[in-house]
Amino acid sequence: MNYIPSVVTRPELKEQYTLAKCCSPAEEDNIVGYYSYDNRLKVHREDCPNLAKAEAERLVALQWSEILEDEGFVPGNDYDQLDETDFAILRHHLEYDIDYSLIVAKMLSIPKQDAFERHRQLRDLKLLERVDAVMVRYRKGVVDNKWIKHRNHTYFRLTPLGRKYLDYRNRSLR
Repeated sequence: MNYIPSVVTRPELKEQYTLAKCCSPAEEDNIVGYYSYDNRLKVHREDCPNLAKAEAERLVALQWSEILEDEGFVPGNDYDQLDETDFAILRHHLEYDIDYSLIVAKMLSIPKQDAFERHRQLRDLKLLERVDAVMVRYRKGVVDNKWIKHRNHTYFRLTPLGRKYLDYRNRSLR
């Protein structure tokens, strides 16, 4: 008899929440939120051993109904204009957050001019936003624990609408 593993789908959460990797909460679990130092609310199982070490003032009572993303979202007509490279750029910003076109071009192996044009197009569609001058942390492996004030590049980050487009694409590919 062949064993076929079941597919575990992760719940789609509202933007400000992330699932804790230490205990991998599922929708049938009782949950607690923990405000992390990166200003995200990490969702833990209520019985997660790591919460025993947590600062009590950082814990928040949560219910799944409060944090699950509304799956009723349908993107606009501009969704059909986007190709796989556009979604790769959006995924890049989801994973790395603030970044600029030259790095995105290098990491995705696309021409620099293509990255510039696609960033502009995605910004016009309000899927990415330009970031005002902020402190940006260097990537691990480049310079550890060094922060710089960005300059000489136009930096972008994913917008909530861009996140919804990515979530919609992920749901439609299942």
